[in-house]
Amino acid sequence: METLKKEQRNTNDQFTSTMGTMEGARRATGIVPMVGASADSVNSAPDPEVFEKKPRRRFTAKYKLRILAEADTCTQPGQIGALLRREGLYSSNLTTWRQQRAQGILQAMAPKKRGRKLKQKNPLAERVAQLEKENRRLQDKLKKAETIIEVQKKISEILGINQNPEDSERSS
Repeated sequence: METLKKEQRNTNDQFTSTMGTMEGARRATGIVPMVGASADSVNSAPDPEVFEKKPRRRFTAKYKLRILAEADTCTQPGQIGALLRREGLYSSNLTTWRQQRAQGILQAMAPKKRGRKLKQKNPLAERVAQLEKENRRLQDKLKKAETIIEVQKKISEILGINQNPEDSERSS
């Protein structure tokens, strides 16, 4: 038993002599570690860098439809599991996406063209524009005709010409 204790003391003494004097469980200050010892093993402080948490994955409608199409083609046992492992998905993703596809939500989520939407062209708009143009032309023609008639009436009054020869014959 004494020989065992001596051996332990000898190994402890060797450890303290190689690494410097120890104060209990920690090394005494001002003691330089042995030249052969690596700095990492002696002075192993944890890395202070905190890694950023990965952002939550977002799946596009196109991606969901592609995965559902691949899952629908799987016929052998284990193929769907292999697909899910390859893509890093859960089976609950598939069931949720299948429900969305059945409700038509995935087609509604498809990306849409940006910008102003094209208005549906009215098939009668061209005909209406043509008729309005003709209406304006005829109104202008009517104004000209009315102006000419009024001028003729005034000239006939000035010259004393009877405008309705039939009325003059009746009265005589």
